[in-house]
Amino acid sequence: MAEDLEDVELLVPGDLPAGWQMPEPSPIDPARDSAEVDAAVRYEQWVDPEPGLARRLQSSHNNIDSGRWYLIQHVETRTRVLLRLQRQNVLDQRPMGEVRITGITYLPEWAGDPVASPILRELPTSKIEASINRRQFAVTGTSHFHEGKMTLPSGRTLKSSAVMKPLDDPKRTPDFYELVALQHTRLTDDGDPNPTATMARISNVPLSTAQGWVARARRKGLLPPGRRGRAG
Repeated sequence: MAEDLEDVELLVPGDLPAGWQMPEPSPIDPARDSAEVDAAVRYEQWVDPEPGLARRLQSSHNNIDSGRWYLIQHVETRTRVLLRLQRQNVLDQRPMGEVRITGITYLPEWAGDPVASPILRELPTSKIEASINRRQFAVTGTSHFHEGKMTLPSGRTLKSSAVMKPLDDPKRTPDFYELVALQHTRLTDDGDPNPTATMARISNVPLSTAQGWVARARRKGLLPPGRRGRAG
């Protein structure tokens, strides 16, 4: 069964790509300090580039209080980065959405030093988000393979090599949507620009059928919600 996403830590060391680390111990406690950081940077207030316009911060679709700040560090330059992470929770959307980076603050190794411009360009935000959401959503998760095998919710064993086999009838296949999520995740990890279309070809079904499978897996909380304008 999928974990309760409310209880899953938003960032762990394994989510970071090579060259980045979470300092231990960290001077930032996400649960204790995040509200104070939000308040210090006036996170909830609109900064209007054209003073006088009738605008306000449109954040009603998210619970801003749920954001958490985490400190990470670039190993080579020792540059520190505060990342604000928050699970997206658009109104009427269930289950709760994927985790996104909603704030970034750069701190040089030594207070008062300039931040190196390459670090500004090279922070792997998309990789960090992808790692977080793979860990939190993929069913029992691809990380649950041990020695090439994992146990599905029904109790049957799945080999890693079997993830890419054609999918059968949902009504006759135990753990069908877990298999959908695992196959979609494997294709996404491999860089497939449209994993759902590839799944349709693998199983020799219409694209609309595969899209229905993936949508159902998302509704079950086995995959993160799709992003608008992105194929797959």
